[in-house]
Amino acid sequence: MSYNQNIKVAVDAVVFGYESKKNLSILLIKRGVEPYKNSWALPGGLVLENESLENAVQRELLEETGVQIDYLEQLYSFGKPGRDPRNRVVSISYFGLVRPYHFTIKADTDADEVKWFPLDEIPDLAFDHHEILKMAKERLKAKLLYQPIGFDLLSKEFPFSDLEHLYTTILESNIDRRNFRKKILSYGIVEETNKIAQFGTGRPAKLFKFNKTKYDSLIKKGFHFEIKFA
Repeated sequence: MSYNQNIKVAVDAVVFGYESKKNLSILLIKRGVEPYKNSWALPGGLVLENESLENAVQRELLEETGVQIDYLEQLYSFGKPGRDPRNRVVSISYFGLVRPYHFTIKADTDADEVKWFPLDEIPDLAFDHHEILKMAKERLKAKLLYQPIGFDLLSKEFPFSDLEHLYTTILESNIDRRNFRKKILSYGIVEETNKIAQFGTGRPAKLFKFNKTKYDSLIKKGFHFEIKFA
């Protein structure tokens, strides 16, 4: 049996950003070409002939937005016929975590504009990108409970309230602050520093840091990170 295939492979990136005391945001581009010209979309594009998927998504992000990924993970494959009006395109989606203030975003190649949008202010998106974004949000929520990926969104040293706010923001759920603090500190992977910072007119706050070396060592010994909310 012979097959006549003309399927293209693309990558799309859901890039989450977080700043202290603010909501989670998403990086979007305004398309400068058809289809969906002038519509907002996730950064991405076709994979080159001799390019890995990982290199492709990193290249597209850098070209279209000026952003380099701190944390990147493959999410899902989207290949429903008709998702792209030009060709049959299968997209391998990724999600990443960055600190927006680390980058000066700049649109280029197929993008006319690039902008951070709060998750509660997402405009209409091109293609099936709303579906991709929805899945990425659910994956991020789930992963936050069993792997400390949230520390990729915090400063190297942070007040504990920042960590609490990060969890409540991503999970869209209130937490028992006392039990949360007790649970996190019991793992020994978040350490109190000898530094104190003043934020606005509030009380000075002690700063903490994530000890990744210790976390990696514990993982090798069978350590299981888990956060539960009532």
